[in-house]
Amino acid sequence: MECGVDTLNTKQIICTHCETQLPFTHFSQMKQSPVEKIFWGRVSIEKAFSILYFTKESIVQKIIFELKYKQNKKAAYLLGRLMAKDLISFQNNSPIDYMIPIPISKRKLRSRGFNQSKLLCEAMVRNGYNVPIMDGLVKLKGSLSQTKKDRLHRAENSKPIFQLNPIINLANKHLLIVDDVLTTGATLEMACHCLWKAKPASIQIITAAYTIA
Repeated sequence: MECGVDTLNTKQIICTHCETQLPFTHFSQMKQSPVEKIFWGRVSIEKAFSILYFTKESIVQKIIFELKYKQNKKAAYLLGRLMAKDLISFQNNSPIDYMIPIPISKRKLRSRGFNQSKLLCEAMVRNGYNVPIMDGLVKLKGSLSQTKKDRLHRAENSKPIFQLNPIINLANKHLLIVDDVLTTGATLEMACHCLWKAKPASIQIITAAYTIA
């Protein structure tokens, strides 16, 4: 994507001016973010926030599309840099032992050839957030997406959709779940329930974008 304002370098997907105009949420600076409130009464988390607002036909939707369906590494680098910047600036008092990308199904992985959440984790590391990436969370075969389900339908279909590799020890570890877009929070909720079985010390969540209804 090009806006025609500035010359883009090899790591940019939008120019510097357009980047400053992105719809930042500033959730990481809040004592309690709107993202955290989504999970109240559903699952225990220490902190949760998103970097950008996501709306239809917006520049953020276009960037997410480039990341999610075209494996555009410039899109991953931009979002990962913004996520890393917020974490480094505002999460110094909350040490993290592992980043955990939300997994996709094996079918989607074969089709796309990549997991967009893992691309974000890798971009965060490249931008100075030096936390190991843990790949042990797996999406179960035959599980359906939770993204478009409301609370009632999630309650009716509460079968686990994730599984943790049993050889991985997360006891007393501080975990950060990473995903691209938060809509209902259903997928992240299920991931948290799965991870809590491993008895970590805490779980936090970060997403690149937050959907405005």
